[in-house]
Amino acid sequence: MSKLAIITGLTGQDGSFLAELLLEKDYEVIGVARRSSTDSFQNVKHLLKDIKVETGDLTDGEFISKLINENKPDEFYNLGAQSFVPVSWKMPEYTAEVNALGPLKVLESIRNFSPDTKFYQASTSEMFGKVVEIPQTETTPFYPRSPYGVAKQYGHWITINYRESYNLFACAGILFNHESERRGIEFVTRKISTAVANIKLGKQDKLYLGNLDAQKDWGYSKDYVEAMWLMLQQDKPDTYVIGTDETHTVREFCDLAFKSVDLDYKDYVEIDPQFFRPVEIDILISNSTKAREALGWKPKTSFRQLVEIMVKNDLEVQSKEK
Repeated sequence: MSKLAIITGLTGQDGSFLAELLLEKDYEVIGVARRSSTDSFQNVKHLLKDIKVETGDLTDGEFISKLINENKPDEFYNLGAQSFVPVSWKMPEYTAEVNALGPLKVLESIRNFSPDTKFYQASTSEMFGKVVEIPQTETTPFYPRSPYGVAKQYGHWITINYRESYNLFACAGILFNHESERRGIEFVTRKISTAVANIKLGKQDKLYLGNLDAQKDWGYSKDYVEAMWLMLQQDKPDTYVIGTDETHTVREFCDLAFKSVDLDYKDYVEIDPQFFRPVEIDILISNSTKAREALGWKPKTSFRQLVEIMVKNDLEVQSKEK
């Protein structure tokens, strides 16, 4: 008998890759997506015949309760979020409603209606913020530097609290930056890969960015969703850091992206102060030893391969557009 999994944030890069993975493993998949007046299903169009889609929102506790009570899933992956850090300064209250109280509503519903459901919470390296140690592990203290990071920290700790208070199988994955060809266009990596494609095709002249020296631990989303699944296959629930354990700057990303189409980023990239955050995070780098040893997981895609995948995809996409 196949397992049933629910995924919030279905239409994002992680949700779409996770749905593909679970379908390959013969799961029944229910995906939750917010209603939008524009087409937001680009990442999952090829999956719609194989999955069930529920229109709903993590801010709606009644919807979440009904969803869990009626389906009693084997696994619940909470990937839904207000996921763009700069927006969290403009919409801090909404960010908290989704990223902090959303996980709480899911956990309460699981506790009340389906206590055997295994739960995964998408935590984030942004919780480390102004890092107090390098690299960061599962025991590194948090120091978030954005409303997004603060809200995610609540979601993280409420997951651990419900695990310990109610004996729920609730896991938290502290995922470091992970990107893909399905990343939203507003994120810096996809902004770069799209601009590179447009500049190569003669459709754009310049790329405007903020802090080129910010250091990130960048991996490939498709690799990271496998770690999510592995967490829920263990005998006991736990918390895991997921990352590549190496760091690269935005400048390095630009350099590789432009080089992949035989251009020099210095000729096209300009700094625009509007893209600097109110407070910056200088360096995020994981120590994912625990996940590698306990889950048998490790990233399969190198930083260079990730950049090339994204640029190649955007060249194809932009070549088709007028």
